[in-house]
Amino acid sequence: MSQRDLKIISVPEGLDQERIDAALARVLGLSRSAIVTLIDAGEVLRSQKAMMKSDRVSTGDVIEILMPAQKAEPSLQATPFEGMGIVYNDDHIIVVDKPAGVAAHPSPGWQGPTVIGGIIASGYNVATSGAAERQGIVHRLDVGTTGLMVIAKDEISYSDLKQQFRDRAVTKVYHALVQGHMDPTEGTIDAPIDRHPREDYRFAVVADGKPSITHYKALEFFPAVSLLEIELETGRTHQIRVHFSALHHPLVGDLTYGADHTISERLQVNRPWLHARELRFTHPVTRESLEFFSEYPEDLTRSLAILATNQHR
Repeated sequence: MSQRDLKIISVPEGLDQERIDAALARVLGLSRSAIVTLIDAGEVLRSQKAMMKSDRVSTGDVIEILMPAQKAEPSLQATPFEGMGIVYNDDHIIVVDKPAGVAAHPSPGWQGPTVIGGIIASGYNVATSGAAERQGIVHRLDVGTTGLMVIAKDEISYSDLKQQFRDRAVTKVYHALVQGHMDPTEGTIDAPIDRHPREDYRFAVVADGKPSITHYKALEFFPAVSLLEIELETGRTHQIRVHFSALHHPLVGDLTYGADHTISERLQVNRPWLHARELRFTHPVTRESLEFFSEYPEDLTRSLAILATNQHR
C-alpha cells in the first residue's frame, strides 16, 4: 500500500531568507517545480500553516513537508537528458561522466533525470540484478556531484563489481573545494556515519554509525578555501560532505552541511564543489586493470578561475 512520508527539517543557517521553494529544492535534492507542486497542494507547513512559494525562511524554522505517496514497486523509466559523457563502453560495463542535477537512479520524491534512465534512453542494456529501479547500479554519486560512475550491463559484471566495492578493491578519487585551510594538510578521517538523529534528510558523524574512512591531501590553497584530493576507503551516503563538515571545513556550496553562502555566491557555485575525478577497478570479465579520469565541468573550472584571478591581484 502507498504511504505518505512526513519530512521535518530545520532550516540551516546557509538558507536564511531564501524563498521556501528554492530552500527546499536545495535541502531535499528535488526540482523546484516538484517543490512548487507540493506548496500549491498545501503540503508544506510552518507553524501548522500552509506556506506560499514566495515565503522566505529563517534559520531554525521548522518546516513540515508531506511527501507524495510512492509506488510500492517503482518502475525504471527512460529519462533522456543532455550532458552525460560515455567514457568507456563494451559488452559488460559502461563508464559515464555524470553531470550535476542527475541522480544515479530513481528514488522517492525525485522527479528529475537519472543515470540509469539516461543509459536506457540511449539504447544501452543494463544488468537486471538489484532492485527494479537500480538495475546495473553498483555505486552512486549524489545528485549534485559530477564525475565518473561504472554501470554493469550483465549479471556476472554486476556481481563482480559489487564484490570489488565490498572488498574495497575499487579506487575512487575525488576533488573537493572546502572552506578554510586544512591543517594538517594531509590525513585520514575515521569517523562513523549514519542518519542525523533529528533531521532525516541528511547524515552525521554519530557514535554508533557505520565505519567510514576518508583519506585526503591538500592540492592547493586559495584565500579562505582549500582544493583537496580525496580517496574514499568506504562509500557511505554523503561521506565526504559529512566528514569535512564535521571538521568545520564544509564543501563550498554545500549549504545543507553548513557552507557559507557568501563564498559559493562569490565563486558562482550553486551545488557542493565535489567531482569524482578518478576511478580504478578490475574489469569484471577480462580482469584487465582499468583507469579513468574526468576533467572538471564548466562550473567548477569557473570557480577555480575566479580564485586564481583574485589570488594574483
